Amino acid sequence: DATRIAGEDADFHRRDLYDAIDRGEFPSWTLSVQVMPYEDAKTYRINPFDLTKVWPHEDYPLIPVGTMTLNRNPENFFAQIEQAAFEPSALVPGIGFSPDKMLLGRAFAYSDTHRHRIGANYLQLPVNRPRVEVNTYTQDGPMAYEHRGDDPVYAPNSFGRGYADNVGEVDPGWEADGAMVRQAYTLRPDDDDFSQAGALVRDVWNDEQRAAFVKTVAGHLLGGVTGDVLERAFQYWKNVDAATGAEIEKLVRDGADLGAPGAQPGAAQDDADQPLVEPNTHAGR
Repeated sequence: DATRIAGEDADFHRRDLYDAIDRGEFPSWTLSVQVMPYEDAKTYRINPFDLTKVWPHEDYPLIPVGTMTLNRNPENFFAQIEQAAFEPSALVPGIGFSPDKMLLGRAFAYSDTHRHRIGANYLQLPVNRPRVEVNTYTQDGPMAYEHRGDDPVYAPNSFGRGYADNVGEVDPGWEADGAMVRQAYTLRPDDDDFSQAGALVRDVWNDEQRAAFVKTVAGHLLGGVTGDVLERAFQYWKNVDAATGAEIEKLVRDGADLGAPGAQPGAAQDDADQPLVEPNTHAGR
């Protein structure tokens, strides 16, 4: 359905959101966090900074923080939406970065992207600037329109302009008791690619959800994945869960008509003369 709707009307979901807000049916989301004590992180059974893992809720339950509600639509889409710039480097004092390499990379990459996409002074735009006065020493550059007159742009200075002269000691953080990085030096019991995914398939999903998953994966594999790549895909899902992997393989071997996007019944062949095709799909890798 999502593929059909996107093909027929690319703006369907955006208009649906706009119309709902316009009718006063405000969508909302509850934000929750999980908190892991630093001492736990050193010895927990999975590396806490592995992006492919989820912290089990039974060990670290969700703690509600608040609710975000979208209660008004933009008046000018370009000015208020297209030029909006979000970045993980925009932190308030007291919050630091974890050693997650993906986060560290995005901390500088996102702001660089905004400078290229919007301009060097994108933070001065009304949609991005803080709601409180900021004493920043950042100055000039293309399209700068906020300034501090002839205030000094160096610190310390003798002209009365304030500056942070005491930023505090740098917390030794994750390096205090041995390096704690995204890739553990010594793998922990569940630091593999399959244990948590297998638990999801076997223990979390019900029969209907598993069947839908099998149909989805098989449908993508039937979209032209053949030869060695196809065999690796079968083995991958068997490593996650033997029964689920076997069901996926059977559907593909039988050339089932699943009605999935791109599926080609009978496409899976054992013929060694078939070309090796590796389409851009996670299921085929």
